[in-house]
Amino acid sequence: MDENERTERFTDEELAFLRFAQFGELPPRVHPSEMIETVDTVEWDLPKIHRPYDLGPEGPLNAH
Repeated sequence: MDENERTERFTDEELAFLRFAQFGELPPRVHPSEMIETVDTVEWDLPKIHRPYDLGPEGPLNAH
C-alpha cells in the first residue's frame, strides 16, 4: 500500500473525542414526549415558469 493511499482508522473513543474537539459538547437530546409536529402553513406565491428541465408537475411530461 502506498504511503499516500493509507487511511487512518480510529476507535469509537477516538472518534468521540475528535467530534467533541470539533463541535464541543452537544446539547441534551430532546425527549420524544417534548417533540412537536410542525405543519407549514405558508404557500409561497412564486411565478410559474416552465423550464424544460423541470421534473415537477409542470415538467416535460405535462408540458403545454
